[in-house]
Amino acid sequence: MDLTPRGPMRRSLSALLAAAALVLAGAATAQDKAIVMASTTSTEQSGLFGHLIPAFKAATGTEVKVVAVGTGQALDMGRRGDADVVFVHDQAAEETFVAEGWGLKRQPVMYNDFVLVGPTADPARVKGKDIVAALQKIGAAGAAFVSRGDKSGTHAAELRYWKAAGTDIGAAGPAGRTPTAGRPAGYRECGCGMGPALNIAASTGAYLLADRGTWLNFRNRADLGVLVEGDTRLFNQYGVIVVNPARHPHVKLALAQGFADWVVSPAGQAAIAGYRIRGEQLFFPNAGQ
Repeated sequence: MDLTPRGPMRRSLSALLAAAALVLAGAATAQDKAIVMASTTSTEQSGLFGHLIPAFKAATGTEVKVVAVGTGQALDMGRRGDADVVFVHDQAAEETFVAEGWGLKRQPVMYNDFVLVGPTADPARVKGKDIVAALQKIGAAGAAFVSRGDKSGTHAAELRYWKAAGTDIGAAGPAGRTPTAGRPAGYRECGCGMGPALNIAASTGAYLLADRGTWLNFRNRADLGVLVEGDTRLFNQYGVIVVNPARHPHVKLALAQGFADWVVSPAGQAAIAGYRIRGEQLFFPNAGQ
C-alpha cells in the first residue's frame, strides 16, 4: 500500500516542515547571538547589570548570560573557557590573566570604592578615613569581622589592607574556620558573595569590607553603618577582558568583543553613569583613562 502523502496533505506537511525549520533556525540564531559573561557578585547584587545588560541588548541584539561569582572564580571560568568575556575588579589578577595568554586585552571600564561597615556603636572605635588604622584597631580589640573568604576582588583588597595593617591573613580556607595563629580573634570567613556576607555582618554585629555599590543596594542593614570611607587606598577599579579564542576556539569573539567595545563606548559609559539608587551614582565610568 502506498502511504505517501498526496495533494493537499502533502502541501500541509510541507508547510509544517517549513514552519518547524524556521522556528529551529530562529532559535539557533538567537542562541548564536548570546554570550556568557563571568563577573562579580558586586556588579550583579548592586543592580548594575539589571540596568546595563538591557541597554546593551537594545543596542546590539546580543543576549548576555551573567554568571556572578568572585573575581578569582570569574577569571578561572575564563581560563576553562566557560565564559566569553570577564568583567571583574582585581587589576593585578586581571593583568596576570592577560599576560598568561588567557585574555586578549584588559580595558578599564569604571570604578567605585570600598567602605568599611560595622555596628553603629563602633566597639573598636574605628570611625574615620584610614582603613589600615581601622583594621589595626579591630584586630587589637578582637572585634567580630566577616571576610568573604572567596578569592573575590573584594577579598583580595581586604587581604592587602590587613597586610598593610601588619596582619598577614593568608589564603582563603573553609568557610567559618577558626582563625589560625596570627589571625585576629574575631576574624571569620564565610566563603560567600557580598550580599550574604553583609547579611551575616548585619545579624552578628560584625565589621566588614564592602563595595559601595552593593552596600547602597543592600536593604537588611540592621544596625550597620559606613564607618570608614574616603581613603584613597579604597579605590576600586573594574575592567573587561575578552577570553582568548586561541586558547578556547569556541569563544564567540565577535560578540564578546562587541560587548567590550560597547561598555567602553560613550553609550556604554553613559549607561553606567546613569545607574543610580535613591539619586546616588554607584559607578563612575573611566574608560580610556
